[in-house]
Amino acid sequence: MTKSPVLPIEVRGSAKQPLGMSPAQFLRDYWQKRPLLIRQAFPDFVSPIEPNDLAGLAMEDTALSRLIIHDETRDRWKVKTGPLTEKDFASTPNKNWTLLVQDVDKWDADVAALLEDFNFLPSWRLDDIMISYAEPGGGVGPHVDQYDVFLLQGLGQRHWAIDTNPDAPTGFRPDVELKQLQVFEPDHEWMLEPGDMLYLPPGVPHDGIAFAGPCLTISVGMRAPSQAELTGDLADYLAERLPDELRYADPDLTPAKSAGEIDRAALARLKQALPFAAALDEATLTDWFGRFITRYRSAQMPVPPEKELSEAALRKPLDAGAALLRHPWARMAWARAKRGATLFVNGHAYPTSVDLAERLCAARELVPGKSLPDAELALLLALVNDGHLIVHKPRRR
Repeated sequence: MTKSPVLPIEVRGSAKQPLGMSPAQFLRDYWQKRPLLIRQAFPDFVSPIEPNDLAGLAMEDTALSRLIIHDETRDRWKVKTGPLTEKDFASTPNKNWTLLVQDVDKWDADVAALLEDFNFLPSWRLDDIMISYAEPGGGVGPHVDQYDVFLLQGLGQRHWAIDTNPDAPTGFRPDVELKQLQVFEPDHEWMLEPGDMLYLPPGVPHDGIAFAGPCLTISVGMRAPSQAELTGDLADYLAERLPDELRYADPDLTPAKSAGEIDRAALARLKQALPFAAALDEATLTDWFGRFITRYRSAQMPVPPEKELSEAALRKPLDAGAALLRHPWARMAWARAKRGATLFVNGHAYPTSVDLAERLCAARELVPGKSLPDAELALLLALVNDGHLIVHKPRRR
């Protein structure tokens, strides 16, 4: 059995082949798969924009810019969003700061011309050219991008480090406004000169630090909408175009076996009523619909009590025969789960037993009685403290 050849992570480009290979080979072997450093992708490269012009653009009201300063001694990061002022630049230190300006290709025709070298990609896949200027030590810290990016060195030198481990930790530092990685352990490092270009697919941890200034890096980023964005926009698109008379319908309805249950027949009707519901797994569809239908057309929501009850404070009246009344604005439904059931109340989901879910949905008044299991008491306590149930103590004779 022959082993597949190990692909190089570093190649040399040329005027004829900026990628160091044909576009077809790059797309087959590297695109969205592995990083690639291309030495002299653009030989004798001359930056299409000067640092002063970039700073001027950052002062425009409609330009998207950020000034990032790193206090190396205390490891603190300060982020100032544009529009920036001359005073902002005058107060910058001699090192450890960077200026980022997005969509520079929309403002500068010479910068936009760089996109012609990426026409092997669909034009709608290209997002923008962001340009960063940095003094020595300047950068944004180790981070991860969720889109493809080509990092072309325009002026000076920048040290790049990346981690190609697919299981690299991706947790963020809680003390920094920027989405910096808490742990970064690079396994490849390079110094890039003007004309060198680093390609990174989505999800590769990386860190770029200006070494010799003035340092200017040109980032050609791709459009990569998340599934959440795609789904949300498609749902809005369909909602605007579907006629109002098309509704959830159940002409095949039979007498309910259990009050409040979202059963398999209801899920089957949902898959017919919704254009893309059939692609969802049953658990996801059930969770969404249970939350949705208990919120749907609800004019008001129950208000939590001013003071939360403890388990002991709830158990005492229940042991004495107190009832739990459903709040008039509390809407409930339930569905079977892999273990037990899920109770849906006003858009919230609570794991519980089938028996308790049925009893809560079947009547507006529940008398739990004594010796209530801890798990059931915990659920009832949550519903009381969320305002969905009200404790009704028995009258003294």
